[in-house]
Amino acid sequence: MSLTELFCHVDDFCQQFEAQWQHEQLASGKQRRRAGQLCLSEIMTILIHFHQSRYRDFKSYYTQYVQPHLHTAFPSLVSYERFVQLTPGALVPLCAYLQYCYGPCSGIGFIDSTALAVCDNRRISQHRVFAQAAVRGKTSMGWFFGFKLHLVVNDRGELLACRLTPGNVDDRVPVPKLTAQMWGKLFGDKGYLSQPLAAQLRQRGIHLITRLKSNMKNRLLPLVDKILLRKRSIIDQLKNISQIEHTRHRSVANFMVNLLCGLIAYCHQPKKPPLHLSSSLLLEDLIHN
Repeated sequence: MSLTELFCHVDDFCQQFEAQWQHEQLASGKQRRRAGQLCLSEIMTILIHFHQSRYRDFKSYYTQYVQPHLHTAFPSLVSYERFVQLTPGALVPLCAYLQYCYGPCSGIGFIDSTALAVCDNRRISQHRVFAQAAVRGKTSMGWFFGFKLHLVVNDRGELLACRLTPGNVDDRVPVPKLTAQMWGKLFGDKGYLSQPLAAQLRQRGIHLITRLKSNMKNRLLPLVDKILLRKRSIIDQLKNISQIEHTRHRSVANFMVNLLCGLIAYCHQPKKPPLHLSSSLLLEDLIHN
């Protein structure tokens, strides 16, 4: 998606969202905000486009690319320091826009979680920015200090739902809310093994399929399910495509904005890691077996 296409998509959303958002703010007693030099859609476009660029940090992207080369596209550009001050104001609209970008449920879903470390383990005792929010957690890769990002994608690699939790939260806890709009089959790793959870999802029309632990009895699975269990790595690519993890954050709000923009940039990626399940007979077997 080009910069122009991205801005048009964001601006179409903002025109609908801002009117309702301002109405709710006035109804709650908040005064109307004055318009700034940059409109909301311009701020959101710049933040999202950073994750589509080759730059690894936002300051270099803004000072070395946006200001010298995009002044025609954004004639009311502000200084880098002022833009950083404006960033937290886009947090709520970005949350709504991410849900606007979600893909449709196809009857096949993959669920997984990934650690988002906010500092090096050697500096945990000295860390202050997320001292009241982040906690120590453990994954198969070892201990970390930060959060867990829980994701659900469909067979086309499109994001269906996401949820952020402290790093010590069990992967099974957010599953009911993550799958509120889902149906069909949901594939996960051994961390999602739970008979009560599987029964709860079954009542809502969701079949949870996971690998078994080494000390559990083997079970018969259709060949298609066995094949799809090997495709869970589709989620790992999101963390590599979008820059959603780094340890340079100086505020919780900016951390959340960066995470949301990374997920939105992934949603707009023209090439996602799909499974190419084109056969209607295969899909029918996946859904009904």
